[in-house]
Amino acid sequence: MATPQPAIGDWYRSSGGALFEVVALDDDDGTIEIQYFDGTVAEMDIEDWDTQWEDGALEAAEPPEDWSGSVDVEATDESRSSGSDSLAEDRDLRAGSLDGIDLFE
Repeated sequence: MATPQPAIGDWYRSSGGALFEVVALDDDDGTIEIQYFDGTVAEMDIEDWDTQWEDGALEAAEPPEDWSGSVDVEATDESRSSGSDSLAEDRDLRAGSLDGIDLFE
């Protein structure tokens, strides 16, 4: 079986059972950046990827149902209204324009 080419957003499982997602690819360096479900980030050479896949140490996996494992988010507040007030609150939380920022200061 041919070794699959990893793509950003694809999930895999190592032989130890650790679930991880491909988060970046660097074709120039020949590396794959992966993030484990617990948030740990690691880098793997494409040659190591190919070897581990051929040895059966890696397998394709489904994304976890609870995707919050690698991100720092609070549970949503179910008591929050879904009316127009919540939309106004969401608009207030958006980032402002970058007008007026001099990148060469």
